[in-house]
Amino acid sequence: MLSIICLSYYSGQRISAVYHKLSKILNENAIPFEFIVIDDGSTDDSFDIAHGLASEYPDVKAYQLSKNYTSHYGTFAGLSVCTGDCAMGVPDDEQQPYEIIVDLYKLWKAGNKVLIPYRSKRHDGWLNNFFANSYYRIINSLSDVKFPPGGADSIFIDREIIDIVNTRIHPINTSLMTEILRLGFSPVYYPFVRGKSLNSKSRWTLKKKIRLFKDTFFSCSTWPIKMITRLGLIFALAAFGLIVFYGYLALFGNPDFWGERMPGWTSTVIILSFFSGLILFSLGIIAEYIWRIYEEVKNRPGYIIKKGPHDK
Repeated sequence: MLSIICLSYYSGQRISAVYHKLSKILNENAIPFEFIVIDDGSTDDSFDIAHGLASEYPDVKAYQLSKNYTSHYGTFAGLSVCTGDCAMGVPDDEQQPYEIIVDLYKLWKAGNKVLIPYRSKRHDGWLNNFFANSYYRIINSLSDVKFPPGGADSIFIDREIIDIVNTRIHPINTSLMTEILRLGFSPVYYPFVRGKSLNSKSRWTLKKKIRLFKDTFFSCSTWPIKMITRLGLIFALAAFGLIVFYGYLALFGNPDFWGERMPGWTSTVIILSFFSGLILFSLGIIAEYIWRIYEEVKNRPGYIIKKGPHDK
């Protein structure tokens, strides 16, 4: 059985549209499935619509998170309640063609445990395309894991991977894609052409994008810490060389020949300002890692699923 995790946030009637389209495609291909709606803290009638759908169709389940955690944590929540032999998260905007789920299911039946559909093309406008492609190039060049070209929003995984995620991975300050790529299992990449979103206004705000970038970058890259170490070594060697140079100049050199007349404070202020900024920048990077360690050791949940009035 395939668990479809529908990520809902102010989705409204789109939930029903997604379910009926997916149900038609999966039933035509004789793929047993469950449709799990994870409402990410919507305050409109989205969860009521999902709950009504669950009351009408036995293969639909509806859950609501206690607040808006963003879609990445919604996927973790969906995996924690799914019962299928494999699972995949889908957004409600229909940018990802549902027909590819059939192909992914067949690849899974052939023995592949991690399947990643990635965007070979996208229709988000040249500016959004530029920033999205730049984002993944930067992440791939600086991180310990490699994301597919064009990026990926969803992932098709086997029950073995689901169990590992549910029991071994703490879903906080990270993303499912990052954690799955770190696990290995020889992922298979499946290209598709991303369509236009049905949403008139994107709910993926700049603040959420920045948070995702920081979570992804600091959870899968040690480059900033290594950069601080290398900069420290470079400047330490440069400072040692200057000490030797000026020591030699003071003892054996001819100041008139070298032109070294520096009684003023300008160079001192410049050097102090530069190194003060470098120190503060380095401390900021270290603080990002320490803050994530602090959040991790508190062992807070990455998400909370609310109990409904009929839940026991």
